[in-house]
Amino acid sequence: MKTIDPAALQAAVAATATELKIPGAVVEVRTPQGDFTAAVGTTQRGAGVPPSGDTHVRIASITKTMTSAVIVLLAQEGKLRFSDSISTYVPDVPDGEHITIANLLQMRSGLYGYTNDPAFAATLDAEPAKVWTAQEVLAIAFRHPPLFPPGTAYDYSNTNYALLGLVAEKVDGKPLGQDFQDRLYGPIGLKQTVLPASTETSIPDPYSHGYMYGGSAYALVDTPYPPDVQAAAKAGTLQPIDYTNQNSSYATAAGGAISTADDLAIWMRALVEGQVFNADFQRQWLDSPQPTDPAEPAAPQYGYGIERQDFAPDVTMYYHFGELPGFNAFSGYDPGNKVTIVLWSNLTVSPDSRPTANALLLTAVDQVYRLPPPVPVSPPTTTR
Repeated sequence: MKTIDPAALQAAVAATATELKIPGAVVEVRTPQGDFTAAVGTTQRGAGVPPSGDTHVRIASITKTMTSAVIVLLAQEGKLRFSDSISTYVPDVPDGEHITIANLLQMRSGLYGYTNDPAFAATLDAEPAKVWTAQEVLAIAFRHPPLFPPGTAYDYSNTNYALLGLVAEKVDGKPLGQDFQDRLYGPIGLKQTVLPASTETSIPDPYSHGYMYGGSAYALVDTPYPPDVQAAAKAGTLQPIDYTNQNSSYATAAGGAISTADDLAIWMRALVEGQVFNADFQRQWLDSPQPTDPAEPAAPQYGYGIERQDFAPDVTMYYHFGELPGFNAFSGYDPGNKVTIVLWSNLTVSPDSRPTANALLLTAVDQVYRLPPPVPVSPPTTTR
């Protein structure tokens, strides 16, 4: 590890934000050397309101770490098994008798991801306040054939976590947001984190607005901006759209939570260090990641709602990205060096089509570690 220079961290984050045209961002680094926060820009374009560690943002797929944690706790309590089929809990899932809870957790069900449906993003843009149910998004997914037999390959699909949210609600008999509060937020002390009701489109104060160039499809499907959009965004003749109050109920268990950098830092360390599960299930959780690309040894591994990647022989990070229209985020913990890195950006994708959290992460990692370049940290497909 390097000796962290707070001024250098701040300057590096500011330079990356400027390069990517990010209105505002926060990067938190917590290490045995101390805690460091680099906050740049504004939470609202044109308003000049600086962000901070307690600024609320939509954390998108970092929510999956929470949905999976509830499922693991239910297994720990003997209320379900990872080997159970999804058909035990949710009817009418294609090939549901052969899809296990573990398959869903590890993105190995083969079920089509509803956010990839071409008409889905168009509906989000046409009806940004629309209240979605899990049944509605699953119906979209099930109209498409499965991609592969269960357990035979990896594909990042939000359909998996929409189903897991239904499992949690059925087994615990309460709304997922209440389950999160009772099982996770309360015990861990996350006072700035919430899974909002499906009808709620606002974000608690203080909060950041969230921006993106173009329609929702550029966040939900891994599609680069066309050259004319890139050129106009870089030139400043195209302004980003404010997606702050787009209803996130379509994501719920897969990506609907709201949090802050401060809370995410507490959460990720607690999750990885064993403050959520008992020793047996903690080991199962830590060992759950499997290769996302068996042909590429350096590729990330995906497990029970968590990614794992070796940045170097002595640097292993457990993490999750989160991306949806308006926001891009990352939360990770390196248990060997006791390093937490949490960050968010209020611009989803830069004008040159780079996911902003990925770029900010590379900036932060360079300030913390001495690593051989490049560090191939890659988010999955969205809602990332």
